[in-house]
Parts: sequence; C-alpha cells; structure tokens
Amino acid sequence: MQLWTQTVASPRRTMRRAAAAEEAGWDGLCVVDSQNVSGDAFVALALAATTTDRLGLGTAVGNSVTRAAAVNASAALSVDSVSDGRMTFGLGRGDSALAHLGRAPGRVQHFETHLRHVQAYLRGEDVPFSEIEMADDVAPPIDEMELASGPGASRIGWVAKDRKVPVEVAATGPKVIGIAAEHAERVMFAVGADTERLAWGIDVARAARRDAGLDPDGVEFGAYVNCVCHPDLDTARELIKGAVSIFARFSVMHGTTVGPVSAETERSLRVLHDAYDMSGHSRNESRQAATLTPDFIDSFGIVGPPDRVLARFEQLAALGLDKVVVAAQFQLDETPEGVASKELMEAEVVPAVSALTAGRS
Repeated sequence: MQLWTQTVASPRRTMRRAAAAEEAGWDGLCVVDSQNVSGDAFVALALAATTTDRLGLGTAVGNSVTRAAAVNASAALSVDSVSDGRMTFGLGRGDSALAHLGRAPGRVQHFETHLRHVQAYLRGEDVPFSEIEMADDVAPPIDEMELASGPGASRIGWVAKDRKVPVEVAATGPKVIGIAAEHAERVMFAVGADTERLAWGIDVARAARRDAGLDPDGVEFGAYVNCVCHPDLDTARELIKGAVSIFARFSVMHGTTVGPVSAETERSLRVLHDAYDMSGHSRNESRQAATLTPDFIDSFGIVGPPDRVLARFEQLAALGLDKVVVAAQFQLDETPEGVASKELMEAEVVPAVSALTAGRS
C-alpha cells in the first residue's frame, strides 16, 4: 500500500515539499488543481520532478471542465516525461476549481466522456471530432476553413509507447464509482476512513465491472484519508477538522447522503452541508469545521497517537487498498502542534506502514 501526501500547487514551495517528502519516506506527492486558490498543478509537479528521484507525482485532482481532455492529457504526459515515468493523473468532477468560477461540479455524463477521451489520448488513440464538445459560437468546425487537408480526428502524436500514464478517479457516489471502475486504472474513494464505507465502495466498483463484462479484479483501489498523528487526541481532532470537512462534504454534496451511514452520521453530514462556506474551505476555524463532533472526526478521519493511527492503516491495507493519500493537511505548518504532528507521522507512521505493506507483498 503506497502512502502519499498532498500539498497546494505553489510551484517553488512544491519543489521543497517534494524533496522533503522523498527524504521522509513518502511514496508520492500530489497537488491540488484549483486555479483561483493555488498555482498551476502541472507546473508545480514538473518542478517537483527536478528535486526528486523516486517520488510519485500526481494531481489530486484535476477536473473535467476547466481544461479540455486533450489539454489535461498533454499536461500529464509532459510531467511524466520530465519525471521519467512518475506521473499519475488524478481526475474528478471538480469542487473548489469550479466553485470559484460560479459553477457546481461537472455533470456525470460529461465527466464520463472526458475520462474516456483522456484515456484515449494517453494511449495514443484517436478521439472523434464529433465527440468533442465545443460551442460553434466559440470556435466553428474546421470544415469552415476549407483547407486542402487536415487532421481527421484528434490525437496526441507524441505519446511515449513504453508506458501509459495511469489515471485514477476521485469517487464518492455510486455513479462515479462505477464510471471510474470501468474506465480508470484506480478508483480513489473519497468516503472517509471508515472500513464499512470503503468496503461498500469496493463492492460497488466490482459490481459495475461485472455489469460491463469486465474482470471485477481488473481495477485497483485507493482512498483519500484525513489523518493527523498527535499524542493528544483532542489536539489531533482540532488539527484535522478542516480537512475532514472538505471530504465529508463530498458524501452529502447535493443534500443527500451516499453510502452506508448511521442515523447520527447522517445528521452530522446534513448539518455540515447546510453550514458549508466555500470561503472557509479547508480551514480548521471555518463554520463547517465547527459542526463536526469528536465521534464523527474519529470515524471519518484517522486521529491520535502513532499506535492508534497505525492500527487504522492496517485495516485499510487489509481491505485491499493499494494506495492511500493523506489529504488536505494544509494547515499543519501554521502551528507548533501541527508541525510536531507532521514530524511524528513521518518518524513513526510512514516507515511503519511501509514495513507493514512490504511484509505482505
């Protein structure tokens, strides 16, 4: 089970963070892709490749709206080339990147088409012009130019033939889980760290592959997990609650909860939904973070001293997850307690997880 960390896409800071993450033993580093609140994800990753040798690199996550599929694929291929094959392209329907454009996450049908097109581009295959959505009042069809000849379809001609950039999809609800299971190399669940919810997601994904006539074991599984390691449980909860609020919201994005939840958890998710303020996105002091109860944080996230944290990671490995992204720890560097928790995580948990999963391989 790979263990990745996440940071914002500040290009110069990402170079330093990547070098530090590699030194600390993380398997990979992913960056957010949210143009109004952070730098360009692909620029940051390309620069991170120059300060590292083995660290995996990826987006967490790009979206299907703000860039055309060909642009997303080309950018991912560029980072993969610079890093000598260390890029993974993470894709989702969008959240803060679209909210700051006045839009909700992309529609599911459009997302599926975008994902299929990205995969075709990454394999060096054609994408028919007729499938590329672009309004005529923005750019008319190429036929209007009356060229003597031209491309008959869309293709990235410089794709490396010895490796395909893997695509993983951030997924919470059953529709996107099913789409991801059918078209991506890995489903990255954003349903929290509760094993019942993760097992449900795995079952949904495998069922979707069976329904599509595919091998149910032909896709990999991972998860975005909020985690803070600290000897004091209450302090850990305070440090993690902003991160938990981001990912918990995905389970009640449109006001209806998804996945198995208790009555108490459903109430907590609905209160979070009604309180959510995007201007406080990820912040521990936000209105939405204040709604989260200790029990909810303990279940949805992973908090506490190293032995307690490691026990939860052991449960994730036992489920069959091959990758975990410790997500949205953006505020840890802002306080002494946060810095201490990060150092404790890297000193005791990261090597222990590596040893645990290496022993099972």
